[in-house]
Amino acid sequence: MLAQIIFAVCLGVAAFFIFKSIKRIYRNINLGKAFDPKGNTSERLKKMLLIAFGQKKMFDRPIPALLHLFIYVGFMIVNIEMLEIAIDGLFGTHRVFAPILGKAYPFVINVFEFFAVAVIIVCIVFLIRRNILKISRFHKPELTKWPLLDANLILTFEIVLMFAFLNMNATDLTLQEKGSEHYFATGNFFFSGLIKDLYNNASVTGLIIAERTYWWIHIIGVMIFANYLPYSKHLHILLAFPNTYFSNLDPAGKFKNMPIVTNEVKSMLGLPVENTEAVDPNAPMRFGAKDVQDLTWKNLLDAYTCTECGRCTSVCPANLTGKKLSPRKIMMDTRDRAEEIGTIIDTKGKFEDDGKSLYSDTYISKEELLACTSCNACVDACPVNINPLEIIIDLRRYMIMEESKAPNSWNAMFGNIENNQAPWKFSSNDRLNWKELL
Repeated sequence: MLAQIIFAVCLGVAAFFIFKSIKRIYRNINLGKAFDPKGNTSERLKKMLLIAFGQKKMFDRPIPALLHLFIYVGFMIVNIEMLEIAIDGLFGTHRVFAPILGKAYPFVINVFEFFAVAVIIVCIVFLIRRNILKISRFHKPELTKWPLLDANLILTFEIVLMFAFLNMNATDLTLQEKGSEHYFATGNFFFSGLIKDLYNNASVTGLIIAERTYWWIHIIGVMIFANYLPYSKHLHILLAFPNTYFSNLDPAGKFKNMPIVTNEVKSMLGLPVENTEAVDPNAPMRFGAKDVQDLTWKNLLDAYTCTECGRCTSVCPANLTGKKLSPRKIMMDTRDRAEEIGTIIDTKGKFEDDGKSLYSDTYISKEELLACTSCNACVDACPVNINPLEIIIDLRRYMIMEESKAPNSWNAMFGNIENNQAPWKFSSNDRLNWKELL
């Protein structure tokens, strides 16, 4: 009974802190402006199933994709057993599903164990790739200190959880063979059966202590993991699904015009003006985005979904030629700024200007914004449909239209487009003069 009470208390505490984290992240994402997703539900569901669940875009790089598939599916499948563990913990039973499933039970556990072993192997491979082989995209300036430690922590954590699961089963099998009370025969488990001989010389009391210890390590470990997730890049395990569901269905590379500018141009041309979005009359007029509140909630959802895998940065032509721009850093900075504003709200009850903004040397600088070629490579490469380019364009619009900080060459181009309807400095009437030379 004491164990059941302790388990229920642990479960309640874990659930309480998970709920607090969910509220915090939901509040921070909603710091952004309204976003109206276009496209029908069936299109969005198809995209979510293919990209988030089916991991379609991951397979642009087959070997990492296959390894990631094992770790993703494996971790999810192994944790299905959490249902049995939770029931056992709450009601004091032991392997409650064994009598229900009968002969199918060892088969199910063997499947779980296969994936547990796969997760261990893949996590070790990923640790080697990050820390020994030093894959380039995992060793960029933005991926130091906490981001680097976070990746290694989560991989180590998963290895510990899987080892606890396998050893729990191994000690359980040994207790079954010794005929210990409550440890009734369930059939053989293949992978844990390979290591159960390590426990043959242990006493029944020692085995029970070991089995219960591994059981508690696994269940408490999962609770800690669930609470750690909202502070980790691995939050994408959950947010990849809504993020891909709400992802852009327009043709790749299509820019979104600013309604206020579009309406002004239409007015100048004598065209009918449409009220394309509701505007708060009390809100200050702003071109582009200076801080996270000027972005949409979908942009902030992108930031919280970022896996920090670096595929975007590894294909960015600006980054590849030594420029400061890193699309991954854009997303990490956006998330960090949203967290900073959320902390101010938690501390003071409301947001008070702290003299900082997303567009600044502290976060995303002018140099980074000007380096972007708008090629869309980062958007195409992202395995969960994150769009760093939207954030870059909005910040760049603010920089140019609000602060007039465009380079001189850009200003000349803007002037030519305005006067000549082309980036070049000659009249549109002379545009076809080249034909005379043929």
